[in-house]
Amino acid sequence: MRVGIVSLLHESNTFIAEPTSFERFAEDLLVVGDDVRRRLEGTYHEVGGFFAGLDRAGIEAVPLFAARAFPYGPIADEALARLLDMMFAELGRAGKLDGVLAAPHGAAVSPSIPDVDGHWLTELRRRVGPDVPIVATLDPHANLSPAMVAACDATCAYRTNPHLDQHARGLEAAEWMARALRGELRLTMSAVHLPLIIDIERQCTNEDPCRGFCTMADALVAESPKLLGWSIVLGFPYADVAEMGTSVVFVADGDAKLAQKAANQLSRTIWERRSDLVGRHISIEEALDQAARLDGTVCLLDMGDNVGGGSPGDGTLLAQALHARGRGSSFVCLYDPESVRATAAAGIGKRVALRVGGKTDSLHGPSLEASFTVLGLFDGKFEETQPRHGGIKQFDQGPTAVVRSDRGLTIMLTSRRVPPFSLRQLTAFGIEPERFDALVAKGVNAPIAAYAPVARHMIRVDTPGVTAADVTRFTFQNRRRPMFPFEREANWEG
Repeated sequence: MRVGIVSLLHESNTFIAEPTSFERFAEDLLVVGDDVRRRLEGTYHEVGGFFAGLDRAGIEAVPLFAARAFPYGPIADEALARLLDMMFAELGRAGKLDGVLAAPHGAAVSPSIPDVDGHWLTELRRRVGPDVPIVATLDPHANLSPAMVAACDATCAYRTNPHLDQHARGLEAAEWMARALRGELRLTMSAVHLPLIIDIERQCTNEDPCRGFCTMADALVAESPKLLGWSIVLGFPYADVAEMGTSVVFVADGDAKLAQKAANQLSRTIWERRSDLVGRHISIEEALDQAARLDGTVCLLDMGDNVGGGSPGDGTLLAQALHARGRGSSFVCLYDPESVRATAAAGIGKRVALRVGGKTDSLHGPSLEASFTVLGLFDGKFEETQPRHGGIKQFDQGPTAVVRSDRGLTIMLTSRRVPPFSLRQLTAFGIEPERFDALVAKGVNAPIAAYAPVARHMIRVDTPGVTAADVTRFTFQNRRRPMFPFEREANWEG
């Protein structure tokens, strides 16, 4: 038996005007054929799980296409067309396939196609036919659409946030595929699309309320051998599309009614606890005051400049506040290729006047102007050896500089936007994170897995920007109505 492997991963923030170009994928991950295996086999990524699971089942894996770009604006139409041409050209060359394992993100958008993942999964289904099973993994920050559900025999989203179980979900998808091909089960699933969004500050699966929802889902599956798995699709609130929102999926062996009953039960519980899904928003000054009272290193999670949600990564508001206070030592990473070039021209050990950050837009704070000492210059490449959010092993943030001000603020300046998924982003370049009083990580939940070993405390900070936690401040044109928390009095019967 032969099973194809395809993956197209992008989280599209529609509140960012600049589109994601084809080159952004080429910079990160864009491979076909055997290069998919070379890049992703043996990784903590779900595609790594696909390879391992198919090998374990004695099924030939046929790698076709894999593309990924870090979250940013919607995928440019011409870029999407090129990507899909590549994907389906490889599918056409593959010959007869007995099944397909697919890894969409679930929150990809283009100007012309609001539901990119539903679009390409539907086309995949059309090309392979109705009888070839398609099993897909999803990022829980997907906006699950009816088209995605209709195109697939089963889906499984990562169950952890930070995402540490991507490889496990890939293994699970491959196991379902193998058992379906052997005739041991008949895959079916049911989904409920709730009219609500969970505040990003409330989405950590190690904390309530999400922890409780996951426990309930496990209990429902344990009650029946016919239930194979569950997904709580948290949703990606920074996409102004009709599909935006939280969903629940249960996969069953041939019993769609049982899957629907379980999905209804869990969805009703989530809806009944909707008041717990509204975030707690702490201002910059409140966060710094709180941090000053704590012992040990504090990680300040910069929610409004969340690189993993598409933000530019050059927001300066926390850096400005830390620099102004000048108490203790602090660290922040900023995307700023212009300042990297200036420090490289000055050289290691030299003093240089810089305007760092604040150059992408006016939403995330003005440039920080100060004199800095250049501590180091690097190529920006590093490797993560542990399971971390995103399942990525190899990173390249381009030419990188580390500088320090006289007021105790150390800044890493990068030439490419890279989210803070790995502590190796610091340690690979001589930075000892446990020596700082405050570390700024531009994320919400994703950095926790990386920073927890060195930070005794985590504070999510309500900074403004294109990933601000309170999405009721954003102007949506296309979302469903009514929807909680936009319409607090919304009613839903399930």
